[in-house]
Amino acid sequence: MKFCWTTVTVADMERSLAFYCGVLGLEAAKRYPAGPGVEIAFLGTGETKLELICRADEKDIRIGGHISVGFEVESLDETMRRLAAKGVAVHSGPFQPNEHIRFFFVLDPDGLKVQLVENIG
Repeated sequence: MKFCWTTVTVADMERSLAFYCGVLGLEAAKRYPAGPGVEIAFLGTGETKLELICRADEKDIRIGGHISVGFEVESLDETMRRLAAKGVAVHSGPFQPNEHIRFFFVLDPDGLKVQLVENIG
């Protein structure tokens, strides 16, 4: 068994793609209509994708506060500078629980916590 994707329901596909692709730098692998008023986009180039689903009749998105998606970055400091320049505020962190990892969180347009992680050494 392999892990294929995580699905996130979004209120506005364009706004979410602007964040995940334009701000975070993920690549849109596929994007297509999936029935009346439904659009799907798969993001990422690796084995595991992030699937965004937008339904025209579902705009009140409620994401629990105890879930996040995580992405590895090469430099946490550079990522923080780049996001700040694009107007993305740090939600919490940075944290360094041990000498091998550093991370911080930002929020996506619908309030999902996105963890950006640098593995050290």
